[in-house]
Amino acid sequence: MPWCSAAFLLDGEEKPGKHPYHLAGLYYLQDPSAMSPAELLFSIPMREGERVLDLSAAPGGKTTHLAALMRGRGLLVANEIKNKRVGHLAQNVERWGAGNVVVTNESPERLADYFGAFFERVLVDAPCSGEGMFRKDMSARLDWSAEMVAGCAIRQGNILRVAAKLVKPGGYLLYSTCTFAPEENEGVIAQFLEEFPAFAVVELPLFDGFVRGKPEWLGEKLKKDERGLAGAVRLFPHRIQGEGHFACLLRKADGGTDLEAAQRMRATDGSGAKTHKPIRKRREALKTETSDLRFWREFARDALTVDLAEERLCVVGERLYYLPEENADFGRLRVVHPGVWLGSFKKERFEPAHPLALFLLPGEMKNFVSFPAHSRELAAYLRGESLEVSVSGWTVVCVDGWPLGWGKGVHGTLKNHFPRGWM
Repeated sequence: MPWCSAAFLLDGEEKPGKHPYHLAGLYYLQDPSAMSPAELLFSIPMREGERVLDLSAAPGGKTTHLAALMRGRGLLVANEIKNKRVGHLAQNVERWGAGNVVVTNESPERLADYFGAFFERVLVDAPCSGEGMFRKDMSARLDWSAEMVAGCAIRQGNILRVAAKLVKPGGYLLYSTCTFAPEENEGVIAQFLEEFPAFAVVELPLFDGFVRGKPEWLGEKLKKDERGLAGAVRLFPHRIQGEGHFACLLRKADGGTDLEAAQRMRATDGSGAKTHKPIRKRREALKTETSDLRFWREFARDALTVDLAEERLCVVGERLYYLPEENADFGRLRVVHPGVWLGSFKKERFEPAHPLALFLLPGEMKNFVSFPAHSRELAAYLRGESLEVSVSGWTVVCVDGWPLGWGKGVHGTLKNHFPRGWM
């Protein structure tokens, strides 16, 4: 795809969602147009260790895309407000195997109240009337109404107002929808810029098939484009191989507003130092749990060839997590996954979790067996069957060398530990 060098169109002859490579987290499936927001958010090169927020992240396509662009560095917070959708998001993040993602289940308002202007980049893929899906989705056509467009525009404006509070001075906010309606696109941005003069439109690149924003579609509401709305981009199904989309990149001024400065002061002790408790206090508490850590160390010594830094370990209940290198204290926010779930402490032992296998790279495990993608052995493993393999102890089952899941070798049999919900 012209706007995403890592994206490829499929010919439709195979079901890629059922391929073992998909289960191993080697690729993600989504519409080509939906791949544009993450790429456009990073059209301005990122700095090392940036903090990024995907505000409405489920089901996880844009989150996994952002994680790939960040190459595992910095901190990526993937938030989803709806309880029914956050589980799907968490599973997709786990399958992707990124080590810098924290999954939260919060309202944007609570995130803004807690963090304030904390993130260098924020992605708002806003709920919309879905006009861009009309070509392939009959239900989108049947559900549409002028009242829906008006209601979506109000909702989108409210989300953007909250998202603005989360962006650091000098940071970026990418707003996107999958609709054509100017009321939900240029109209929402125009209203936002009137209320938040610290933000300005950043002109996005025009890839093959993209067209500029259409401020003239607002008619009398905006006779001339004084706010740079034409710097946004629109994707039309008749011009590209993808569905309809809109994206606008906004940059927050370096100084911020007086109100934002006051908010930052309230989040400090008055001298500018953060009042949020640093995550290292949680790390220090972990070091006292020597018995639990002993079981983890024994497992890691026997099963892994890579050293996972102990200062990034965190115990939550019986679970052990590996936190992002650049992290934050999340206080009482609802955190679904604070990092990579490494496994659980059982009675006098440590049992590895499925996400740990997907987090590992080839060569980072001592015991492994690898099968071709279309082999009978791999098909049996994905059905939950045990395999006749002469291995001992915890073993990573791989597809063509890529980690797929765990098995445990006992007396010439590899007992299956692939989670049933993933089969």
